[in-house]
Amino acid sequence: MDLLTSVILGLVQGLTEFLPISSSGHLVLFQHLLGFQGPALAYDVMLHLGTTLAVVIYFRHDIANIFISAFTKSSSGDGRRWIIMIILASIPTALIGLLFKDQFEVMFDSPGSLAMQFWVTGLLLIITDRVRVNNNTQGNIKTHQAFFVGVAQGIAIIPAVSRSGLTIAAGVISGMSRETAARFSFLISIPAILGATLLEGKDIAGTAQIDWLPSLIGTAVAFISGYLSIGLLLRLVVKRGLWMFAVYLFVIGLLTFILV
Repeated sequence: MDLLTSVILGLVQGLTEFLPISSSGHLVLFQHLLGFQGPALAYDVMLHLGTTLAVVIYFRHDIANIFISAFTKSSSGDGRRWIIMIILASIPTALIGLLFKDQFEVMFDSPGSLAMQFWVTGLLLIITDRVRVNNNTQGNIKTHQAFFVGVAQGIAIIPAVSRSGLTIAAGVISGMSRETAARFSFLISIPAILGATLLEGKDIAGTAQIDWLPSLIGTAVAFISGYLSIGLLLRLVVKRGLWMFAVYLFVIGLLTFILV
């Protein structure tokens, strides 16, 4: 991979990770259009690791407050509940990822179904936009909501099914406010991506096909672009509605159908 391709893919990852339009789907599409023949899933995991680092740094105060609240005797226990809910959501995600790992890897190497996956995500966003939003923004997440969002995150390993879009949709449909659903979506992405990185680590470290310099540059670009855009994109998801992203997904799905 040349450096320009790496920078382009890093920008694609950073700018699409936090919108409900599927960063993985865009990566598979751009890798196909740019003729990238390397180990796509391993490179995709590295770029996701860059944006996950951006999430950790951007939400560092939230993460610190959760742990402080969890281990402080005088606290209300909200931090402990958030940690429990994040763990609970991570369980179905991990099970789905482990059980269907091989099937998902084949999808990353076969871009032919991307158009349909983009359209399914767009349809889901339209349905979510019509759900009556819960005005409670206190972050009180129930057990069944966390589990439902975790299942959605596991399904979203499919390339062009947006992780943020599906998890936010699952949260809103299960009764969360958009603000709570978005915050929870970002926080549960941290163990999910780190787990995927560990799962693929042996393949990444053991292959001679990866050109590490472009890969690291792409990861750095994904981190910087993701961090700079996360605040704006989070506000768009929470306050502006999801229909505009649905329209984009229908258009990019049509282009993908024509090009791929």
